Amino acid sequence: DDRTGTGETLMTTLRNGQHLRILSVLFMLGFAAFPIYWMFVTSTTPSSELFASSPRLLPDWSQLVTYVDVFNTIPVATWLKNSFLVAAGTTVLSILLAVLPAYALSRFRFAGLALLGFALFATQMLPEAMLVVPLYSIFGNLGMLNSITGLILANTAFVVPVITWIIKGAIDGIPLEIEEAARVDGCSRLDIVLGIVIPLIAPTLAAAAVISFFHGWNEYVFAQTLVSSEALRTASVGLASFVGELSTPIHSVMAVGVIYTLPAIVFYLFAQRYVVSGMTTGSVKG
Repeated sequence: DDRTGTGETLMTTLRNGQHLRILSVLFMLGFAAFPIYWMFVTSTTPSSELFASSPRLLPDWSQLVTYVDVFNTIPVATWLKNSFLVAAGTTVLSILLAVLPAYALSRFRFAGLALLGFALFATQMLPEAMLVVPLYSIFGNLGMLNSITGLILANTAFVVPVITWIIKGAIDGIPLEIEEAARVDGCSRLDIVLGIVIPLIAPTLAAAAVISFFHGWNEYVFAQTLVSSEALRTASVGLASFVGELSTPIHSVMAVGVIYTLPAIVFYLFAQRYVVSGMTTGSVKG
């Protein structure tokens, strides 16, 4: 009887602990999602209630016409397309340019290795605002101002050093014996990188892709400075353009803000299982 009572007490404790964990997760999810929900509520709140003493907590569904008006009067679709092109181009180009340097930093030993590693970190010490003027001059001489390609290259230059070190850490975890066995079988260095290393570090590449995508998606300084054509304007610049000297259309700002946020959330939800896998498992499964 004592053992039965102890077992029931233990099961009750475990159930209570599980319920507490579930409630904690739900609370954190709600805390993270609340800013998006609040933007949506604000975008559907009538103008007469925007600055009321008691804020509206639920959306007014009759005000969804705001989203229709936004798409009809503002080139939101063009902004989102440009932002996606910049983010996707930055992601692909950054991964392509970072893999081989990361492999070299991990596997080769040569004079100046430590200095090269420090130089990669040093590129992150200067804010983008300090580099805008020299980049503007360089891109002007190369004829790359006012182009999506120029934005992709500028963003890639900032992202590559960061994800190079991230990928290097993953390659460090791959046993050298695997590559030695591949070389015995006649594989070249490039074959090893493409056929062995990249598949083993795929979760880390997914994490690097998320970092690159969000940098390209959210970047503002370069997009504002290097591009002047409204047809090439990104969503981050488009959102900032709503802020007026005398007034700001809050409904439109919040509606576009919700639309601007959703694609990034969808991308992260698609990639998050690979990111979690990269954080919780090793590079080699035994």
